[in-house]
Amino acid sequence: MPELGGSLFQPSLPEGRFGPRFHAYYYKQWSSYRMDYHSHDSTEIMYLMTGSCIVDVKAEEAREERFALKKGELILLDANVPHRLIVEEGVSCRMLNVEFAFAPAAEGDLAALSVGALAREEPALAELLRNPFASAVLPDPEEVPHTLKSLVLELDRAGGEGVMARLLFAELLLRLARLRREQLQSSRQHAHQYIRRTIEYLHQNYDRGIQVREIAAAVNLHPGYLHRLFKQHTGRTLTDYLNGLRMDKAKMLLSASAVPIADIADYVGIASRQYFHLLFRKYGGCTPTQYREQAERDSRAGSSKAESEYF
Repeated sequence: MPELGGSLFQPSLPEGRFGPRFHAYYYKQWSSYRMDYHSHDSTEIMYLMTGSCIVDVKAEEAREERFALKKGELILLDANVPHRLIVEEGVSCRMLNVEFAFAPAAEGDLAALSVGALAREEPALAELLRNPFASAVLPDPEEVPHTLKSLVLELDRAGGEGVMARLLFAELLLRLARLRREQLQSSRQHAHQYIRRTIEYLHQNYDRGIQVREIAAAVNLHPGYLHRLFKQHTGRTLTDYLNGLRMDKAKMLLSASAVPIADIADYVGIASRQYFHLLFRKYGGCTPTQYREQAERDSRAGSSKAESEYF
């Protein structure tokens, strides 16, 4: 029977009737070891039972990510993603590995245990299958290693077949999906906190020259990561948001104060008056002088209207 393939993120997987086909399952003690990059058409779970190790992953555009794993953590690697294991000199670890792909369920298999049937019943699994990733390190409560170990023992007994193995795989997949959902929800909550703190910092410091690295230091994030996080959650870069904020403050000063136009650039943290005028035209659609003149005309028109209505 032909396999569907090893990736968790195949479009037909949630729709059809497919079950697991196990390629490998083993315990392995590693000491002072450096593996070459490799990939395979199967999803891999690496669970660290003891010690520590490093897993390097080449994601999109050959971008390398490094994960330092410690006892009680697991990494989930999608199929065909290049990766390697590194156990540093003088260090050892013991690992439990399971590699699997998917194939059409054989006649007589329990339909309720197909990946598609499980996804239709469990929103967390449906969400997992719809959101691809190359790799994910998951927090690992006691239930997952227990299920994983039970699955490997059953596979040893039944040679990769049998109802119990499919039941344990279904349990494992559902637990991993729920862990992934909890992880993403926690990550979003933390992200919102960082974005809120960043915006508060910008509102409190827009009147002086500030740079991304200073903003990042204020919220305890790496500048590159903060830049990506801010763009992802607001749709704007930090520079664009800050410039927009400064121009909003400039408009307020132009329309509601007597601050000279020549001084407003300094009020909003822009050292160059020429650059201030360029930014104002970009964000305001006119010059600062034109904006103030229009604001004065609108104010006089509003006063005249109010007087006529009063009398």
